Amino acid sequence: MVKPGVWQTVGIASGVAGAAGAAVGVGVAARRRNRIAAERRRLAAQLTSAPPAESTPRSEESSVTADDGVRLSCEEIEAPAGVRPALTVVLVHGFALDRRTWSLQLPVLAALRGPAVRIVLYDQRSHGRSERAPRATCTIDQLGHDLDAVIRALAPDGPLVLVGHSMGGMTLMALAEQRPDLFAERVAGVALVSTSAGDMGSQGLTAALLSRNNPLLRGVGLLARVQPKLVEGVRRAAGDLIWSITRSYAYGDRSVDPGLVDLVDTMIGANAVDALTDFVDTLGSHDRIAALPALAGCEVLVAAGDADKMIPFSHSERIAAELPDARLLRLPGVGHMPMLEKTTEFDAALVELIDASARRAAEGRSVRRMRRRA
Repeated sequence: MVKPGVWQTVGIASGVAGAAGAAVGVGVAARRRNRIAAERRRLAAQLTSAPPAESTPRSEESSVTADDGVRLSCEEIEAPAGVRPALTVVLVHGFALDRRTWSLQLPVLAALRGPAVRIVLYDQRSHGRSERAPRATCTIDQLGHDLDAVIRALAPDGPLVLVGHSMGGMTLMALAEQRPDLFAERVAGVALVSTSAGDMGSQGLTAALLSRNNPLLRGVGLLARVQPKLVEGVRRAAGDLIWSITRSYAYGDRSVDPGLVDLVDTMIGANAVDALTDFVDTLGSHDRIAALPALAGCEVLVAAGDADKMIPFSHSERIAAELPDARLLRLPGVGHMPMLEKTTEFDAALVELIDASARRAAEGRSVRRMRRRA
């Protein structure tokens, strides 16, 4: 059973708090917030392992216009000076997050020499620094077209490795459905991280939350559109409570570095509540099992934690069953953010995928070569 995700939970919690705050016991809520704040301070004093900002490699920011005119905020990191990249790695983040999802991977990927890679990453529409999109276009199908636009603009030639987390993995599947030729000709490797090929809301509470008939979600989305300052104010006021929810749903280890919880919490907080509710219908209707055969000619990594409360590990097992040559990486006790929670293990698997993809491309199994960029 798929349980409600932290991103959706946080957005809903913000709206519900705004709509029903008067009914909450103020004293009880205050005491709970104080306990959470105290625990957060205690963990922060114990754990300080988040990487320094200076470890992030230099990048060039740009923007790409999607086929419907929405501006997508992008970033490019070139291979080390004097080293020709073997392929381009495109990183695609998930729902309610942004490209900072990959902060811990960037130094590792940028330092690769054999093979060296270019890196392209971007914020999905209505997320991060990308432009807010009309609600009708907030679909996984459109996200696939957006990824295609980013590739055409920033990685128009040469072999590719596509890495997608959660809704980002669904985006890769949508692109495979739309452009199987791209996967046959240029995509040498694919990583599907903590994601699903479908059946996201088939039973239990999640089925109700993802239902297009759910009046709570519709009410929260409407309230956020007509009274955005009210809803966002409530979300800020409930910051410690939301931080605790984020830790619980994003990570399997409750003693995770608070800096990593802060990172996810900050990404979620940067997105408007009503922008997030715009994606509920598309998550609930996502079904792209039929698109997976387009990945069969690629090197494939399927990676997830078996303590993921948002998309259970069984979804990764289902994907791997459809792609018998894929590597299935099970991370014990890990939640929905394996690239942050178990960085060493995740990075090793990702580098192994890149190595195998570069060999595939060199052997001519991924055809078009990369032109030297100016």
